[in-house]
Amino acid sequence: MNRFTVKQVAVLGAGVMGAQIAAHLVNCQVPVILFDLPDTKSADKNGIVTRAVANLKKLKPSPLGVAADADLIQPANYEEHLELLRGCDLIIEAIAERMDWKRDLYAKIAPFVAEGALLASNTSGLSIGALSEALPEALRPRFCGIHFFNPPRYMPLVELIATPTTQPHVLDQLEAFVTTGLCKSVVRAKDTPNFVANRIGIAGMLSTMKEAERFGLTFDVVDDLTGKRLGRASSGTFRTADVVGLDTMAHVIKTLQDTLSPETDPFYGSFGTPEVLKTLLEMGNLGQKTKAGFFKKVGRDIMRFELESKDYVPAGQKADEVYGRMLKKPAVERLKLLRNAEGPQGQFLWAILRNGFHYAAVHLSTIADTARDVDQAMRWGFGMQQGPFELWQEAGWLEVAQMIQEDIAAGKTLCDAPLPDWVFKGPVADRGGVHQPEGSWNPTSGQFQAKRDLPVYQRQLFREQLLGENAPVFETAGKTIHEDADIRLWTLDDEVLIASIKSKMHAIGPGVTEGLSRAVDLAEASYQGLVVWSGDEPFSVGADLQAVMPAFIAAGVSAIEDVEAELQRVMLKLRYAQVPTVAAIRGMALGGGCELAVHCAKRVAHMESYIGLVEVGVGLVPGAGGLTYIARRAAEIAKASTGNDLLPFLTEGFKAAAMATVGTSAIESRKIGYLLDSDIIVPHKDELLYVAVAQAKAMFNTGYRPPLKRLFAVGGRSAKATILGSLVNMRDGGYISQHDFHIASLIANVLTGGDVEAGTLVSEEYLMKLERQAFCSLIVNPKTQARILGMLSTGKPLRN
Repeated sequence: MNRFTVKQVAVLGAGVMGAQIAAHLVNCQVPVILFDLPDTKSADKNGIVTRAVANLKKLKPSPLGVAADADLIQPANYEEHLELLRGCDLIIEAIAERMDWKRDLYAKIAPFVAEGALLASNTSGLSIGALSEALPEALRPRFCGIHFFNPPRYMPLVELIATPTTQPHVLDQLEAFVTTGLCKSVVRAKDTPNFVANRIGIAGMLSTMKEAERFGLTFDVVDDLTGKRLGRASSGTFRTADVVGLDTMAHVIKTLQDTLSPETDPFYGSFGTPEVLKTLLEMGNLGQKTKAGFFKKVGRDIMRFELESKDYVPAGQKADEVYGRMLKKPAVERLKLLRNAEGPQGQFLWAILRNGFHYAAVHLSTIADTARDVDQAMRWGFGMQQGPFELWQEAGWLEVAQMIQEDIAAGKTLCDAPLPDWVFKGPVADRGGVHQPEGSWNPTSGQFQAKRDLPVYQRQLFREQLLGENAPVFETAGKTIHEDADIRLWTLDDEVLIASIKSKMHAIGPGVTEGLSRAVDLAEASYQGLVVWSGDEPFSVGADLQAVMPAFIAAGVSAIEDVEAELQRVMLKLRYAQVPTVAAIRGMALGGGCELAVHCAKRVAHMESYIGLVEVGVGLVPGAGGLTYIARRAAEIAKASTGNDLLPFLTEGFKAAAMATVGTSAIESRKIGYLLDSDIIVPHKDELLYVAVAQAKAMFNTGYRPPLKRLFAVGGRSAKATILGSLVNMRDGGYISQHDFHIASLIANVLTGGDVEAGTLVSEEYLMKLERQAFCSLIVNPKTQARILGMLSTGKPLRN
């Protein structure tokens, strides 16, 4: 079979989803054409698309890695540009959820779909088989459903849905592309109403609303109970509905109402649109998009809707803390406590969990191949830490099943449908759950079914796993070379050494510094390269202030200077190592984490990496070579440019450090300068280690040599005076405090080389000494100490 290469994608429909899917394709460096109807009210027939693309730059959270990249989306309309479809390898239809509109569009585009190109419909619940009937027979084998979750940039889940005529390799090709190319996690769903995630998720939201009304709980209390406390998205239930859009939610509910019946779904009686949702829709309060839904913001205050008065009242009520403590208990104890709780909040929690288990078990055979598909869909599509079957299994399979069955018999459940026989008898009951090392339960085949093992998954060295699968985990995989409380040095293949930081939030304390130094020594002696990868987020939040404060209290500022000097030495050791050093970045790389990354020979960053020097937030300056890096890079760029003026390049770096600018994506971090054009951005988080190791090997095998140590020019007194002039204006205008001015002045002093002439050549060690001096002068400053204590105690920056 020839490799499926996607050179260009067409997205049909410039609505909310279509435009954001196009934006995400651009994020992933995929050329995209965005189509919509011709604009009859403007001279520009692409006006509908043009406005949609312009709106992408305004949305929060941003659908784009860099807002300016919206201009890379090519606008088109169906009247003038259908010929452009012939050059597209994948066409994603994402127009409104109307079967007749979609079919009409298929008839229009079918003659222009290239031979071998794939056509997919982004629908949240319409029958893919019914849609395929409008296509020519030759195109049907290359057609399927592809359901992105909103917002497409941030939500991992994509559901793929085959029709009876879809060729199997088409789904394999598409799964490989959206996994590696678009950083998505794929679940294959059966062609049933709302597929897997929305079928389970919307039924769960309706159940939550129904039980909340029954137990008399307000929306804010419900959200407090059903958010992070329950291991779900922090937005809870009603805030999530506002974010999704109440009209969108109503549409998905209507799909259930229109396509199911009491005969096909015994829970059908609970699918009625809640009265409060009807009321909000009638009022035009559709959630976040209209700035009012279940909640609305008035000034700085959050208000919640009250059905009785049809008005908004102050929100902010919290759950009873006794249930917060219950939810921290182990699953076995937690569920029993909730079931036996006397208060309405506990009874509510047990009811929604029980209803979720009940619904998932009854419908597993009709909506998905395996229990894995359900649990992964709820993790990736609804932000749950565990899917319903995982939690059920962890809490004791047969014990929980018996509790559910007793509630069914007592008439406490949403319907009286019994749990399927496989719950109580056979392999699942005997093994204590649906997820086992050999696979997850497939009720149709009556077996535990292994994961799909497509070639694309060989790039995911440690695939996300479910409870009970017992696959190898990075913490113990491979061969350990050295391990202590702060770091593990290990290898998968005896060719590349991996350094995994173990401290909380992967903060860099003296133990981590020592471990990284040891890692370089070992890599140079016995390996082809060194990869710094800690398995999960964040890459590193920077220096471990709590770890160094005792030394400061005991020995004073000299102890801090020694710690900083050693950290700087290790950063240079990474930079000038005789084997390639690769930073594999995922999540936050802040402060010292950023400095660690920029001193490696190469960086491989996950798309959602947030990189920056943020030390000013705690009243400090970067002290592990971050400012030295900025000054050196500015000198290198200025030398390579047509002009010789260093100041413009220096000023950009100064602003980033002085304002604690953090890239909101790996793409933006590259624009700021913390990633280079030669660095690699990896769309899928689970492929990060594979790519980093491959990069280290490739660099070694092509004769890697570290850079030669060179002196470089600094801006000197004149550049420093220019920067300070702008700072004075900001201070005197009240934009920054006196202490902010002092910190920024110290940053400027380091970046420009101190009291020297413009163009003076300096070494990295010279600037690092200035960094240390600035850092140590601040750590004894009472205002900086107040900022540090404030951050350690509240987690929020203090402005003084």
